Order: sequence, then C-alpha cells, then structure tokens
Amino acid sequence: MTEVVAALIWEGERFLACQRPANKARALLWEFVGGKVEPGETKEEALVRECREELDVTVAVEDVFMEVTHEYPDLTVHLTLFNAKIAEGTPKKLEHNDIRWLKVEEIDQFPFCPADEEILERLKKK
Repeated sequence: MTEVVAALIWEGERFLACQRPANKARALLWEFVGGKVEPGETKEEALVRECREELDVTVAVEDVFMEVTHEYPDLTVHLTLFNAKIAEGTPKKLEHNDIRWLKVEEIDQFPFCPADEEILERLKKK
C-alpha cells in the first residue's frame, strides 16, 4: 500500500484543486495537491515538501480532514487529506496542467481522481 498525503486548502469559499499532467497516471484528472510519503518522512513533512515542489508554496499543516483507502488497477493508496493553509507564496503550476480555486457547488463540473470521490461527497455535505 502506498501512503499518500494531500492538502485541503481553502481561500474563502473556494478550495484549491490541481489538474494532473497529461503524461502521468490518471492524466488530466483533478486532485488535491500532494503526493507520496517518502521513507523517513512524517506525513506532515511529506505534505510540506510536495506543496513546495508542486506549487512553490509553504503550507501550515493542520488537522486531518479525512482518510481514504482506494484501489486503482496499478496501485492501492492510503490517502490522508489534511486541512492546510498557505503560509508563504502564491500557487504556481510547476507540475500540474492547471490549478483552480473551486467552490463546492462546482465539484461536479471537474473530473476528479476516483480516490477523491468520497472526500468530495463529504465536502458537498458540509
């Protein structure tokens, strides 16, 4: 099982969503910023690193919003989604095809990765 972390970052009524690159697995699907936890890292350290690498921002990691386990054909992920705030910087597209601030009511207009579906349903009920 692959340990993955992601950030739920809010700006007012909108949350940050990132579109995966065309050349990676689950190409052009939307997701929360994050990635794999490397050996020797805590989940929080991994999330700070991933946000720096992918968006050029420093995040303050808060509490866990939700955990999900999902089986893809090529791997099984255990995703820990943290509430987080941008402490420094403005998000830039360093790895993603696109980044957007979405309102919860706009979720259905964007095809997200299957592992995020349960999270999106919970967001819609907030």
